Amino acid sequence: MNDQPTARVVTEMDVLAPDCPSRVVFGRIGERWTMFVILALADGRPLRFTDLKRRIGVVTPKVLTETLRALETDGLISREAYRESPPRVEYALTELGLSLLEPIQTMRAWAELHVPELLAARERAAPAD
Repeated sequence: MNDQPTARVVTEMDVLAPDCPSRVVFGRIGERWTMFVILALADGRPLRFTDLKRRIGVVTPKVLTETLRALETDGLISREAYRESPPRVEYALTELGLSLLEPIQTMRAWAELHVPELLAARERAAPAD
């Protein structure tokens, strides 16, 4: 009989633990353009690259491409290429991406409600000229 203790597998996630794999999600969501892409696709209609860029605004094509690739890799958006002339590519939220809408919409509402307070705090903290 083996009296050695068995290794216990920890299944509880704690994003504050440095080795917690759920940190990858915070990293992805925290990327500068991720939430804007998710919000731009929120109405469920697939959008082409130029439509996404127009809706998001000042993002460069290179950075938007990188963001879209990362979101596709993580399963948050889908990319569909059509064999047409000229070629057409559309992006849409996956079921996983759709599941992010509620928390992101909550953050959006909070940001839009509290931006005056945040800007006022920044102004108070800024050094006098």
